[in-house]
Amino acid sequence: MSTSSPTPAGIDPRGPRFGAALTAVLLVAVLLLDGTAALVVLGVVVASFALGAVGGVARTWQGRVFATLVRPRLAPPADLEDPRPPRFAQLVGLVITGAGLVLGLAGVAVAVPVAAAVALVAAFLNAVFGLCLGCEMYLLALRVRAARTA
Repeated sequence: MSTSSPTPAGIDPRGPRFGAALTAVLLVAVLLLDGTAALVVLGVVVASFALGAVGGVARTWQGRVFATLVRPRLAPPADLEDPRPPRFAQLVGLVITGAGLVLGLAGVAVAVPVAAAVALVAAFLNAVFGLCLGCEMYLLALRVRAARTA
């Protein structure tokens, strides 16, 4: 008998990919800007990841743009996706970009482009290839946990 909660309702897998594309654009802007402008844009990214980590990807501004402007123009998705892995991925993005923002505000200027570059790689892979690194980390953690309890 499993003590885990039931799987929440699924999400359209195209939504997180669209959100990742928008996030990638912002992260490129962070890399092209410097000083206060880079910190402000990175702050927007951090806030977006915080929304996604707390409420899920559908509650981010990117998710709302997808639901309002993009999804109505698409055919229904073939399958729905478990929202927990993308939500965990948002948490991973929050930790990486949040650390870059905090360190940047503390005067470690190199932290901002490094955090933006790391997050950009992940966002690009998700947007272009559908490879969500944070989601894969979530699934790996589940496998490790299951192996330990077996």
